[in-house]
Amino acid sequence: MEKLIITAAITGAETTKKQNPALPCTAIEQAEEAYRCWQAGASVVHLHVRDEKQSPSQSVELFEKTSQEIRNRCDIIIQYSTGGAVGASIADRLAPLNLKPEMASLNAGSINFGNEVFENLPKDILALAAKMKLDNIKPEVEVYDLGMLEYAVTLVKQGYLDQPAHFQFVLGTKHGLSGDPENIFLLRNKLPAGSTFAVAGIGRHQLQLAPVAIVAGGHVRVGFEDNIYFSKGVLAKSNADLVERVSLLAKTLQREIAGPAEARKILGIT
Repeated sequence: MEKLIITAAITGAETTKKQNPALPCTAIEQAEEAYRCWQAGASVVHLHVRDEKQSPSQSVELFEKTSQEIRNRCDIIIQYSTGGAVGASIADRLAPLNLKPEMASLNAGSINFGNEVFENLPKDILALAAKMKLDNIKPEVEVYDLGMLEYAVTLVKQGYLDQPAHFQFVLGTKHGLSGDPENIFLLRNKLPAGSTFAVAGIGRHQLQLAPVAIVAGGHVRVGFEDNIYFSKGVLAKSNADLVERVSLLAKTLQREIAGPAEARKILGIT
């Protein structure tokens, strides 16, 4: 079995410091948190950025500044979010890719988030995929339900996404597939041959799904974007604490953890 890739989604677009005061928002806060997560076993950091008011932003300058601060501290793979915040234009979502990060997220369809719609029209998905292919950016295809996965598999077959492709199963959002562990196997069994996958459980599902993903041959995402608690009613003190817990789980389950160089090889990042 491949070594385990742990991704730290340290900030997100929706979580606030009011919900968890430890949320990193400035470039320095995010860089220091990424470094701590790297020390704890993460080989990828999933990056959203915030402006001076702590509001989600797609500012190219903020992505560049934060990325440089992270690189000054460690060699972790930086994965840009192209989701932005709900309602962000496709032009704004595309813009940070001009910095040519090693990885970027690619949402495979639209989904309800609370009372809003996180819109990902087919034409916009193709535009993002084309930009990533042009600039040799490794996509992580974000999958919230079975239909999204089947659509993304079609994009692989049609050549819009290179093989081997990397997918992430986002489970437990309340509007897509639930956090039932069986859904990991449902989705895994429909992947194109040679693909890799990770699992991002939302809220309490983050901890519940991590060991299932580990033994199923998948990779794991944790962090404040998806879950701000360490245990029921107890806020996590840092993203690194959540990473460290998965690292300990992996060791208990006798699966080695990948460093950034090993993760690049597993994901086919060149």
